[in-house]
Amino acid sequence: MPPLRLPVLVIVLLSTFWAPSTAVRSSTLHLARSHSVSPDAGAPITAWAASLAAQSAADAARVATLAAGSGNTKKGGRRSFVPIAPGRQILSIPNYVARARLGTPAQTLLVAIDPSNDAAWVPCGGCTGCAPSAPSFAPTLSSTYRPVRCGSPECAQVPSPSCPGGAGASCAFNLTYAASTFQALLGQDSLALENSVAAASYTFGCLHVVTGSSVPPQGLVGFGRGPLSFLSQTKDVYGSVFSYCLPSYKSSNFSGTLRLGPIGQPKRIKATPLLSNPHRPSLYYVNMIGIRVGGKPVPVPASALAFDPASGRGTILDAGTMFTRLSAPVYAAVRDAFRRRVRAPVAGPLGGFDTCYNVTVAVPTISFTFAGPVAVTLPEENVVIRSSSGGVACLAMAAGPADGVDAALNVVASMQQQNHRVLFDVANGLVGFSRELCTIS
Repeated sequence: MPPLRLPVLVIVLLSTFWAPSTAVRSSTLHLARSHSVSPDAGAPITAWAASLAAQSAADAARVATLAAGSGNTKKGGRRSFVPIAPGRQILSIPNYVARARLGTPAQTLLVAIDPSNDAAWVPCGGCTGCAPSAPSFAPTLSSTYRPVRCGSPECAQVPSPSCPGGAGASCAFNLTYAASTFQALLGQDSLALENSVAAASYTFGCLHVVTGSSVPPQGLVGFGRGPLSFLSQTKDVYGSVFSYCLPSYKSSNFSGTLRLGPIGQPKRIKATPLLSNPHRPSLYYVNMIGIRVGGKPVPVPASALAFDPASGRGTILDAGTMFTRLSAPVYAAVRDAFRRRVRAPVAGPLGGFDTCYNVTVAVPTISFTFAGPVAVTLPEENVVIRSSSGGVACLAMAAGPADGVDAALNVVASMQQQNHRVLFDVANGLVGFSRELCTIS
């Protein structure tokens, strides 16, 4: 199974803007998981397998893109809730979506929220290769839009900046995203997530040339840890704190939430240290120290889990990849322990998964233990993926590549995070977990 594609949240930009404030605020966005791997009832099992394989390939391209990436907060403010719709139904993408607006007057877009990327970017008028039917942003119609010039601090912060026109020209940059590449011009405008505080001069890219189909059609907002991420650009408002609860990928309800700021976060939550990798500074690394299947420890060598920024070895949390990918020795140990607990004949591989069953089986829990210790126990819904018509269930995890920069990387993906509140307190260097049922049938 190729590298995982990391889940992405989609935000729509909001029409009401508030006065600037230095107080740390909190807002909550309701999220709905878009899904592309659960076929309609009655769909043939071959179609289900094909959809799994396609998502697996997208996950792989996504993780490969990640490999290329080289104090206390002030309390106060408010919180709000925003309804959203599944990206599957609206944009036919496997992402989470929420409403937001860009510019003055506001132009509505649906943008992917990606915790493993920093820069924000949206399609702009006249873009070559952008989705022809998707809305785009028109800078000339916004009274608050300003181009970012070459030589500015913001231009130095984007990946691969280009200034062919000299110091006073607009700053351009190139970026690879999953299996796509694009060219963009850097600009600034008012950006707000629905029911949240607007950032008056948010720096983002205007897409002008796109190659490939992996780019979210209406753009993306990065929630990584770099200088141009949402966390960095709104740190005076939200204190570099956010959390999410991802509903089941099968849900079509508006029941998930993205919470911004320290206010409204869980009072009781199990926390583990947030680690930093200077070679991949945007990613959310944690120290996974053990795995259990059915309550019993899996014999995984400590060296296969240990965090090592020099080699890239370690564990990241990512809401843009759909299925957890473990380094080959870790996955083999987990898979073998899972098969021993299930005690049923394994069917042939399906859609990139090698542990599938076409008979009813009792699914054991899988627990990830992080430094603290903090144990996150996954029930059946986070462990296996089931076809809607073929009676097949597969372990929803896979091995990473056998070699290369990602060979030692473990990615805890969105399916394994669903129905958990996952808190990212970058200001205090913590990641927290608590069980939260945010899926409504």
